[in-house]
Amino acid sequence: MSLTNFQNEFQKLLDRKYFSPELHPVRKDAFSKFEAIGFPTQKWENWRFTNLSALKENHYLISEVKDAPQKTPDISNYKIEDLQTIVIYNGHFQQDISSVPEGVQLLTGSEYNELKNNQLNHSEKSPFDLLNTAFMDSGVCLIVGKNTIVGTPVRILFISDGDSSIMVNPRLHIDIESGSLLTFIEEYVGNATSLFQNEAVYITIEKNSEVEHIRIQSSSENTHHMANLHVEQFEDSQYNFYQYEDGGKFSRNNIYVDLNGENSECRINCLSLSRGTQHLDNNIVVNHNCPHTDSSQIVKSVLFDKSTGVFNGRTVVQKDAQKIVAHQSNKNLLLSKSAKMNSNPQLEIYADDVKCSHGSTTGQLDDDALFYFQSRGIPKNEAFVLLVSGFVIEVMEKIKFEPIKNYIDKKMNTWIA
Repeated sequence: MSLTNFQNEFQKLLDRKYFSPELHPVRKDAFSKFEAIGFPTQKWENWRFTNLSALKENHYLISEVKDAPQKTPDISNYKIEDLQTIVIYNGHFQQDISSVPEGVQLLTGSEYNELKNNQLNHSEKSPFDLLNTAFMDSGVCLIVGKNTIVGTPVRILFISDGDSSIMVNPRLHIDIESGSLLTFIEEYVGNATSLFQNEAVYITIEKNSEVEHIRIQSSSENTHHMANLHVEQFEDSQYNFYQYEDGGKFSRNNIYVDLNGENSECRINCLSLSRGTQHLDNNIVVNHNCPHTDSSQIVKSVLFDKSTGVFNGRTVVQKDAQKIVAHQSNKNLLLSKSAKMNSNPQLEIYADDVKCSHGSTTGQLDDDALFYFQSRGIPKNEAFVLLVSGFVIEVMEKIKFEPIKNYIDKKMNTWIA
């Protein structure tokens, strides 16, 4: 998709009357900066293992009214007990089948912007952040007030279907005020023939609050999925992130966490399962900006066929961030001689009283272990599933909400088998 195509689609978006004109200057500024920077190339350090040529060659159109569902979408295949769901179909909010639990305030993007006096929180950390700000089209904002324990998890279900080649740019704002707790789930599904999904999620966790954030990416095999996650934490806050992905032709996750308050903690857990010619890329940056902060990254990948993967994990410890604890672990299982994994764990430390570690391993399935199972009468296929399941289980085992944990386990075991 050339910049000319983007320019044409951008003008179409500006001409839409139902988007707030107050945001046009912000959109135009972001798009101007995107034009100046352009798409990342493999000459960029953090993109050297990720080829975007297929994305740039496609011609995507912004989602139109015709791309909305003609009837109420059937979401029974994605049913999970004991949670409430917000449904977005090809970028169109489905109000009649959406609900949020008590204690959660749901706002549209325009309502949230009015609440914030159009002082939009946006990032310029990557060209895709700029692109999202320019094209943001499906805004969902969740606000949890002070001292609120939200007992029922809330899910945003993104469904992408149809034969049109479209792009959607969801913008999510999750504001958790002090002393509160929320379990929040994103799920990406559908059978879109051709899709470019470029989401941006901004999460603010205030003092003494906790968020469990679960992300399931099972988009269609012809989806280019870009996820930009920005988390800001304050004193005594807790952020637990779990990501399961097995979908998309291409997927890149840009995760940025800023620990801005003492005793704040974040736990990042990612599992990528790929086959065919899929390319799944995780780029994680955790900034320890205060002393007495704690972070961990556990990222695992299982790769079949000619699929490829990337892990770029960076922990930055600022000068005054003494007595922090930070750990990184990247482990990868190659189940084909043609599969390829690129791993680059990094520590950037400017303080001297810290506990930091990082490590990476990439290997194949243990033939001795496989033989051991077979020698005990377990068929080879079942032994294979058991060994792969044992390798990945660590990533998701600490999810507190049992229905979603079981849901992911079922998807994972089906994929492996």
